[in-house]
Amino acid sequence: MRELKGKHVVLHDNDLTRREEANRRYLMKLTNDNLLFNYKVEAGRYHGRDIPKDAHGGWETPVCQIRGHFLGHWLSAAAMRFHETGDLELKLKADLILDELAECQKDNGGQWAAPIPEKYLHWVAQGKAIWAPQYNIHKLFMGLVDMYQFTGSQHALEVADRFADWFVTWSTTFTREKFDDILDMETGGMLEAWADLLHITGNAKYKTLLERYYRSRLFRPLLENKDPLTNMHANTTIPEVLGCARAYEVTGEQRWMDIVTAYWKCAVTERGTLATGGNTAGEVWMPKMKIKARLGDKNQEHCTVYNMIRLAEFLFRHTSNPAYAQYIEYNLYNGIMAQAYYQEYHLTGNRHDNPGTGLLTYFLPMKAGLRKDWSSETDSFFCCHGTMVQANAALNRGIYYQNHNDVYVCQYFHSELTTEINGENVRIHQSQDHMSGSMLNSSNTAGQQELNEVTALHENLPNYKKYDFIVHTDSSSEFAIHFRIPDWILSEAVIYVNDQLHGKSADHSAFYTLLRNWKDGDRVSIILPVGIRFIPLPDDEQTGAFRFGPEVLAGICENERILFTQLDDVASELIMENEREWGSWRYFFKTANQDPGIQLRRIRDIGYEPYQVYFTVKNSG
Repeated sequence: MRELKGKHVVLHDNDLTRREEANRRYLMKLTNDNLLFNYKVEAGRYHGRDIPKDAHGGWETPVCQIRGHFLGHWLSAAAMRFHETGDLELKLKADLILDELAECQKDNGGQWAAPIPEKYLHWVAQGKAIWAPQYNIHKLFMGLVDMYQFTGSQHALEVADRFADWFVTWSTTFTREKFDDILDMETGGMLEAWADLLHITGNAKYKTLLERYYRSRLFRPLLENKDPLTNMHANTTIPEVLGCARAYEVTGEQRWMDIVTAYWKCAVTERGTLATGGNTAGEVWMPKMKIKARLGDKNQEHCTVYNMIRLAEFLFRHTSNPAYAQYIEYNLYNGIMAQAYYQEYHLTGNRHDNPGTGLLTYFLPMKAGLRKDWSSETDSFFCCHGTMVQANAALNRGIYYQNHNDVYVCQYFHSELTTEINGENVRIHQSQDHMSGSMLNSSNTAGQQELNEVTALHENLPNYKKYDFIVHTDSSSEFAIHFRIPDWILSEAVIYVNDQLHGKSADHSAFYTLLRNWKDGDRVSIILPVGIRFIPLPDDEQTGAFRFGPEVLAGICENERILFTQLDDVASELIMENEREWGSWRYFFKTANQDPGIQLRRIRDIGYEPYQVYFTVKNSG
C-alpha cells in the first residue's frame, strides 16, 4: 500500500492550510546566514569577531553541544513543502543552503559536514560526557536525503554520500562490544539514514553501516517480549525503530519488521496512552498501564508525538489495520495541532506577552492548573522546534492511501485526491457538511427521508459529523473505496451512496468498503455520530479526561477541580455553551452542575489559559 501525498492531495481544510502557510512563512523568515552559522564556524568560513546580534539562540547558540541540528529539520520541511506545492522560492533558498554546505564540507577536508567538531564522536568513544552528537548529525543526513527524494537535488545526495564515508572509516576502529557502548549514547535516526542511502545508491557500504548500527541491547529484549522501555528516554528509541522500519522496506528482511512490531506492542499496546494519544513524562516512557502518578508538567513531548505518528503510518501501510490510522488521528488533533502554531483563541486576556507570538510547546502538561509553555521564533530551537516545522510542512499526508485499485480514506478533512485507477484519472473531492442551513431534495426515495432528517437545518450543533465524497472519473470505472470507521463514534456510522442508504457500521476494526462501478458525479455521504465520552485512566477508572469525537477537552482551571456527578454517566456533566457565532459552530463546553462551573475547550484551542485535562470524579450523591 502506498501513501498518496505530494501533488496527489490538495488540502482545503482552513485550519490545516493556515498551519501550512504559517509554517512556510516561518521557513522563509529564517535567514540562510543564521541557519548556516554554526556550519560556517566549524568549517572556518565565518570571519566575524563576534556572534551576530540576530543569531539564533537556545540550542543553536555556538556554545551548545547540539548546535546546528535545526538546519536538517529545515531542509526536510522545505523538501516536503516543495513536494506538495512545487514552491520554487523555497526550493531556491534550500539550494543556496546546499551550495554553502558543500563548501563547508570541502573546507572540512572533503567528508565532514557537521556543525560540530569531529572530536565529539571521539570523545563519545572515550566515554566522555557529550550531548548526543550522532542525534545532531542525523538531522543533517535526514535533511539531505529528503532534499534528494523530494526535490531531486543531486547536490544533497553527493554531500550525504561523502559524509557517510567518514562514518564507514570511524566505525571500523571499534569492536562490536565497544560500538554497542557508543550506540547507547543517543544516535537518533542514523540507522534510518543508512537504510535510505542504501535504497538510493545500492552501495554496499550502507549495508555495512546498517549492521554496525544494529542496537542489539535494545532490540534483543524487545524480541524476547521483555520491557526495556519503562523509564527509558523515549525519543532515543523511536528513531532507531523507525530505522528498522526503513531497513525492512529496503532489504525485505523479516527481522527488522519483527523489531518494529515488538516495539509497538511494548510502547503502545501493552503500555496504554493518554486520552490525547501520547505517552511520555519527562521525555521517558511511562510504566505499563500506570499513568496517574506521571501526570505532570512534562507530558507528551512533541518529538515523540511526531515520530510515533511516523511509526504508526509505516505500520498502517504494511498491515492495513485502521487502528494505526486511529492512533494518528488522536495524536494529530491533540498533539501536532495542540502544540504548534497557536492562533488567538485565548480567552482570559490576562497574559502580558503578545498572544500571537506563541510558536510551539516542548511538552503538553497534564497536571491541573498548568499552562502551555510557548516558545519564540528564534530564541529556543529545542528538539521539538525541528519536528514542528516538519510536522506542519505537508499536512496533506496520511489522509488517503492506495493499494492497486483500492483507495483508503483514513482521515476526514476537506481535501481533494487525484490518482490513477485502471488507467483512468480519478478525482475524489472530500468535504464536510457543517449543517449551515441547506437541505437536500425532499423526495422520499428509499433512505432519502432518513438522510433528510440528518441534513436539515439544525437549531443546535448536530450530534454527528457528515462528510461528502464526490467521485469524478472520465469514464465508468470499477474500484473500491474503503472508509475508516472511527472508534469514537457513539453509535453506528451510516453510509449513503447517491442519497440511497447503503449500510451501517460500528466496527472500527475494519474499513467499510464500497466496491462499485463508479460514474462521474457519484456521491458518498458518511454520517459519524459524535458526542462526549469520559476516558478513564487505565490505573484509575474514576480519574479521566473528556473527548468530543477525537478531540480532548480541557477545562479552564487555575487550580485542580474535582467533579461531583453521577458516576454511571460522567459524560452528561458537560453541555454545550455559546455554540454558534455567525455562520460557524463553536466548540465551547461547560459543566452542568459544578459550583462554580468550569468552561472547557478543545485542547488545540487552549492558548495561554491554565487548564485541566484529567478530572477525578466523585458521586454527587
